[in-house]
Order: sequence, then C-alpha cells, then structure tokens
Amino acid sequence: MTQDVSATRAFFGPRAAGWEDRFPADGPAYARAVTELGPAPGGVVVDVGCGTGRALSPLRAAVGQDGLVIGVDLTVEMLAEARRHGRGAIAALVLGDGGRLPLRAGRADAVFAAGLLPHLADPAGGLAELARAVRPGGPGSPAPWGGLGRRHPLTAPATGSPRRFGVVGRQHR
Repeated sequence: MTQDVSATRAFFGPRAAGWEDRFPADGPAYARAVTELGPAPGGVVVDVGCGTGRALSPLRAAVGQDGLVIGVDLTVEMLAEARRHGRGAIAALVLGDGGRLPLRAGRADAVFAAGLLPHLADPAGGLAELARAVRPGGPGSPAPWGGLGRRHPLTAPATGSPRRFGVVGRQHR
C-alpha cells in the first residue's frame, strides 16, 4: 500500500494538541463500536491510527487487565497527546504505519481503526493489512465507513472471511 507519510504527518502533527477538543462527542461512538467489535477478555487488540488514543479506554475495558491493547499511529505528536492523557498507562503506544503494521500475521485478536481508511491512498490494501494482522477466526464486527453505522463494500472482499475487525470512520479535515 502506498501512503504519503510526510503529508499525513504534516496534516495531523500540528492538529494533535487540539484534537480532543475538536471532536468531543466521539467518545460514545467509539465505545459503541468497541462493543460491536466485541474483543474477548484477555485478547490482543490493536487500534490502528489511534491518534490521541480516544478508543484505548473502551478497548482496555473490553480485554481487561489480562489483555493487551496496542495503539499504532504514524504521528509522533498524536502519540505524545495520548501519553499526556494517560493512555500510555493502559496501552502500548507504537509509532508505526497502518499500511505496514509492526505485527506478525495473525497476532491480533481484533483490530480497530477509527477514521483510518479515508487517509489511505489504497483503502482496499489497508483493509487487507488489517485482516493480515488478525488471527484467523477472530471476532466479527460490522465495518462502518464514513460515519458510524454504514458498511463499506470493500470489507468482505478484502478479508475473504467473516468480518474480523471494526473499522469506523469520519473524515476529520
């Protein structure tokens, strides 16, 4: 998958400090999406494009203290904001590219990606990368696109199996 890393960092880096204030009502939507995703207690869940980590608390609550929550983001500033909000205490925060996740194939039980796909040059390739990271037979979830509640037609073809990851999105510009 091709992604213009410098453009993504240039867009999100300067906006990181005010991100939480810009989208204050997203918390309940993230919580509902995590509930629909249904990560199992003790599982491994990855939030790809985690930004400031607003979904990390509901993901941690779902997998419990025996689970592993990993937040991956391409932007140093977004991860710094996540740490500033204390989210580094509940999740491993990793600087990484959602198009080339720093995970072995099948390592995650579930993958969460809120708002990631609109920022990828190749959304189908991005879905394939998310599917690669999820273990075969991982939990199913609807995959809303462009706003919570609408399914994206690429989800099933990209995985070739039941939906195993939650993808929620709203384009933030």
